[in-house]
Amino acid sequence: MIIGVPKEVKLDEYRVAMLPVGVEELTRRGHKVLIEHEAGIGSGLLDSEYQAAGAEIIAGPEKIFAQADMIVKVKEPQHSEFALIRPGQAIFTYFHVAASRELTEAMLKSGSTSIAYETLADDQGRLPLLTPMSEVAGRMSIQEGAKYLERPQMGRGILLGGVPGVAPANIMILGGGIVGANAAKIAAGFNANVAILDINMDRLRYLADVMPPNVDVLFSDRHIIREQLRLADLVIGAVLIPGAKAPRLIEREQLKEMKSGSVIIDVAIDQGGCIETSRPTTHSAPTYIVDEVLHYCVTNMPGAVGRTSTFALCNVTLPWVIAIAKHGVEEAAKKHRPIARAINIYKGEVTNEPVAETFNLPFNNRFVA
Repeated sequence: MIIGVPKEVKLDEYRVAMLPVGVEELTRRGHKVLIEHEAGIGSGLLDSEYQAAGAEIIAGPEKIFAQADMIVKVKEPQHSEFALIRPGQAIFTYFHVAASRELTEAMLKSGSTSIAYETLADDQGRLPLLTPMSEVAGRMSIQEGAKYLERPQMGRGILLGGVPGVAPANIMILGGGIVGANAAKIAAGFNANVAILDINMDRLRYLADVMPPNVDVLFSDRHIIREQLRLADLVIGAVLIPGAKAPRLIEREQLKEMKSGSVIIDVAIDQGGCIETSRPTTHSAPTYIVDEVLHYCVTNMPGAVGRTSTFALCNVTLPWVIAIAKHGVEEAAKKHRPIARAINIYKGEVTNEPVAETFNLPFNNRFVA
């Protein structure tokens, strides 16, 4: 199989979808790997390293898309890439198609196969390709929150951990999954007061056992959310429904109950966001203010720490790239149920039920596993 790795074109995206060792593993198995010129530069990976591993370096994305049987990316295809995608071609990346009708329609029209990192689930329901980026985003959310709570950034002027004689910040985390748990660990290390809200009692019991004393675990309902909003200096949106649009947990009217200068970091923005006032932003222009509350809604948070994120991502994606390259999409889906679950769109048909429900589109269950 010919595998193509284009340079990411999303604004402020510094990750790359394959390491030189991935190239070596694929070429040793008889596959051909095309890497776009300087695709790895944002992660500190040089063309010479890819060449030494056996890759062919290609100038520009056009030839890569024209030749490759499978495109391996980090972020969803951008508008400039839509026309390059060919019928029958497999695209393996983070898609989050439920958050964008335009992207969904473009992939359907292309006749290609959309294999989404974020819906590749094992038999226990775990999401091995989403987990490392959720870990990065969760930890970054506190780092960014600490920065934007500073007064020069238009925040309240709050130090997360306080000092002797001055209370620490109050942090509210919506969702106790990978993002939320990692955010809580970092926030607890700052000595902030932390509350994690979730609706899964088993998960809350687990978090109660493993979190330090300054982290409270609370069952999430409308009353608790309103109560915590009044206290919060920093709110982290960390909810996820795999493959589907994020549920809206905070309405605009509720922002009036928050303190002036408080901060919202909506990590769920990749899936549409869990706060009504959230809208996608970039690392170049990451924030905006609504009703005196600062919002940070960057859609590719881990892209800012490209080297860490690239290594963390490629460590987990490579075995699945190898499996698809070895068997082809259909056979790989039969042999590996997680791959079957990752196929969101197949040759003009939606094969992921939450995506079909989101846009009221016909659902083909051919890959249900």
